[in-house]
Amino acid sequence: MRQILNTLYILTPNAYAHLENDTLRIDVEREKKLQVPLHHLGSVVCFGNVLLSPALMHRCADNGISLVLVDANGRFKARLEGSVSGNVLLRQAQHRKANDKNFALATTQAIIAGKLRNARQVLLRGARESNDEADQRILSGASESLAFSIRSLPQSRNLDHVRGIEGDAAKTYFSALPHLVRKDIRKFFTMDGRTRRPPRDRFNAMLSFIYSMVMNDCRSALESVGLDPQIGFLHAIRPGRAALALDLMEEFRAFLADRLVLTLINRGQITAQDLQVREGGAVHLEDKARKAVVVAYQERKQEEVTHPLLGTKVPISLLPQLQARFMARVIRGEMDGYLPFLTR
Repeated sequence: MRQILNTLYILTPNAYAHLENDTLRIDVEREKKLQVPLHHLGSVVCFGNVLLSPALMHRCADNGISLVLVDANGRFKARLEGSVSGNVLLRQAQHRKANDKNFALATTQAIIAGKLRNARQVLLRGARESNDEADQRILSGASESLAFSIRSLPQSRNLDHVRGIEGDAAKTYFSALPHLVRKDIRKFFTMDGRTRRPPRDRFNAMLSFIYSMVMNDCRSALESVGLDPQIGFLHAIRPGRAALALDLMEEFRAFLADRLVLTLINRGQITAQDLQVREGGAVHLEDKARKAVVVAYQERKQEEVTHPLLGTKVPISLLPQLQARFMARVIRGEMDGYLPFLTR
């Protein structure tokens, strides 16, 4: 089993990350704040204006540690990595499969079925735990609609049809999601569907921020097993887009990101004051809130869940790695079809 390495998130503005012997050292205003052995790290994610020494960048490339640059709101900017690892024959097979319409359709159907099934579980759980009849009715109705969408997927004729089913289901899901927020604070976390670039409300701002971290984990998992993160099946291929990483993260959106956002809001760990509405309507997390979300995300990934295919408990941080391995096996023809991770 692959060793689970840590992701280091650097959020402090003007922090300076540099190499000191075999460690990554972080200074803020010439004062040492943190020192981490390089062999403990799998990736380093830098938010906003973070300074990196050339020596550190070279060493990370040599050691296979990815350096990811995102803006202060988590939007991807760049990625530095060393020589591409993995079997070139696997990547050749992946490129061939991407042009196989039947394979792409079957894989996409499985990906969206997993996404919608996990989203439905979030709504069903909320309906069971709610004491409000109106909320129960809305959540139950939305979950039934998602069930219908899941049953419709096997009859989809092409990728556009699958995307249409997913798009309609997503509208239903996001319209119901605010009904999982505590009623006394719901007015501060309303949302009118999914908005991004920039997010237009507090709920969407938190979703976008956590989605960016999930996507980075999925991209790293794909690269670690030798797959090309740019060549996907569901998401259209275009320059600069990690289409397969976006494909892989679909099954984790509701289970990992959406549930975490709801937990942080309902427990009062993130309040309305932690998100700033800027001129033009864009909403952004304050510095202190970003740190709280990153810590909560890291803690969530340490929790263990039972993998339905393996039948054993694994840490959540390992799930993208396992699913990337399953994807590679399907592409090589060692498995009949892709099986997404399904939560209970």
